Order: sequence, then structure tokens, then C-alpha cells
Amino acid sequence: MSTGLSSALQRFPRYALLDGPTPIQRLTGLEAALGAAANGVRLYVKRDDHMSLGGGGNKLRKLEFLLGDARQQGADTVVTVGGLQSNHARLTAAAAARAGMACELVLGRVVPRSDVDYEENGNMLLNRLLGAVVHDLPVGADAMAAALERVRALELSGRRVYLAPLGGSTPTGALGYAACALEILEQSRVLGVDFSRIVVANGSAGTHAGLAAGMIAAGLPAAKVQSFTTLADAAVAHTKTVDLTAATLTLLGQGEGVATYAPPAPGDIQVDGSQRGPAYGVPTPAMVEAVQCLARSEGLLLDPVYSGKAFAGLLADVRAGCHAPGSDVLFVMTGGAPGLYAYRTAFRAR
Repeated sequence: MSTGLSSALQRFPRYALLDGPTPIQRLTGLEAALGAAANGVRLYVKRDDHMSLGGGGNKLRKLEFLLGDARQQGADTVVTVGGLQSNHARLTAAAAARAGMACELVLGRVVPRSDVDYEENGNMLLNRLLGAVVHDLPVGADAMAAALERVRALELSGRRVYLAPLGGSTPTGALGYAACALEILEQSRVLGVDFSRIVVANGSAGTHAGLAAGMIAAGLPAAKVQSFTTLADAAVAHTKTVDLTAATLTLLGQGEGVATYAPPAPGDIQVDGSQRGPAYGVPTPAMVEAVQCLARSEGLLLDPVYSGKAFAGLLADVRAGCHAPGSDVLFVMTGGAPGLYAYRTAFRAR
């Protein structure tokens, strides 16, 4: 079945942004630090922060297919939306620079902060360094409406514009993580490890949906993938992930001689809302502890908005005995470490 998925993915235009498969590493230092609390679970990390372009991160996988689509359409400019500290915006700017395209970022204020760290450091610093035009919207502004208005203005000036959505999370963008599912399965074969669960953060749902679609297309259960939502509440995130998984499978099944795939049952899509906290982008004590724990046991840096909260969920589940002793669990580390510099005060004197 994985051969069929590989063939299906080859039908889509793709602009290479990765240097090759990202490594999978066992977290032996973390296991030792957890001691008996690890409950005999073997922990691994898929280093999707380990990419050379723009500081790395999961959005590059989506952008390979989004920019492939944009270039096929003859676009010379890419416009996207996000929050001020959006990792997707930063990596869209980097990918556009690599592709020789202009980039404009329409950024809204979705986190209740106005301090200099948040407005000028982290991803905001890198956006401008990468040459993107940044539109910093006021509180309450509709980022997508503003982006559509900007697209119309650019097109009237003669530009050919490709509009990428929040997080790159369309069926086309989610193909990047369907491809990642294949990559994980091949690495699992080489390592001789059968991961009982693959854990990831869920923001705009594209990473989880792509992995779930890839698993289904490879003949494996979507329930192997579990996410911790960090943006929407659990019910909204679950519905969006189910719908995007189904749409991605439909896209994969298009074309003559290509296998078609049944949509997932809602119960097969595992979304946990326990780590979101009071709101998107608002630090939690569990996130801070998780970021510190991985940094001090492995020297690896989680981001404070997505992976930090998801990893806190993984640690909570391991400590609670939710994973069977002797099982192998993989965490997909989706990048975003530049955001740490915008969250300096959350880690002060800890």
C-alpha cells in the first residue's frame, strides 16, 4: 500500500525545500531523567526542526507542495496569514526567498500581548530579515479579509499571486505530511521499531491530517497518530482534523488508475485538548516544565506555542501509564524554536 501512496504523491508538483529525511533519535537522556516514571516506554523524536532552511520546522513539508502548486500556476508572489509569531509565516518567507518569489505576510494579533519581545523578536525579527513585507494588523482585524484585499491590489499591479492559508493547512499542504508518514514508515523499517503511537501538536490541523491520511493510504490505522490541540478547543480541532484528513485522502485518490481511500471514522482521529491552556499562545506551567525537561536532558529546544504543549501532553500520558511498558512512542518535533525568544518572560528565573 505504501507503494501506491508514493505513486499518488508523485502526481503533484513539488518544490524541494528539505535536504532529505529528517532523523529519528531515541531520547535516552530523557528516559533516564524520568526514571521509573517512564514506565518502561521507549521515547523517540522525529527531528522536523532539523532542516537547514529558515530555521526549520514542519511548515516546510507543506510548503513543498504549496509552492509546487504556486509555481505551476505561474505565481511570482506568495501571500499568507498568521499571528505575529507565526512559524508558518517565517518559513513561507524563507521558502519564497529560496524560490525567488516575493512574499507578503498579513499578521493578526491573536495572542493578548503587546510587549517588545513579542512584537519585535523571534519570528518577527526573522520575517523582516528574510525580506518579507509584513502587514501588522490591529487588534480585532480579520487577517484573511485583509490578505484577500492585498491579493487584489497586487494583482491589479500586475503580480501573479498565490494565497497560502493559515498554517498551510489545505489538502495540498497536508500532502507534505502524507509524504512524511511514508518517511517515518521507512525509517521504522530500517530501525526495526514499530511505533505504537506518533504524537504531534495540532494547530491548523494540517500536520495531523497529513499523517493520518498517509497512514490510511499505507493501509495502517489513523489512530496511530495522536495530537494535542494548541489553537482551537478539542471539539473544533477534532472536526477540522477529520474533515481535512478526508479531503486529503480524496485529493490523493484523484487521477486515472489511482486507488481511492475511505475517509476516517471520527473515532480514529485522536485529538486531546488537555494541554491547550486558557488560550492559544498563552504559556502553561506544564509547557514550561516540558521545554525545560527536554532541554536539560537532551539539549533539544521545543517551541512554547506548539511542540512545548504537545510534549507536555506526551509526558503526562507517559507518567500516567497511558502507553504500555516496552512500547515505542514517536514525538514529531515540529520546530518553532525562534519563538522562544518572544517568550523570554515565561522562562525567567526557572
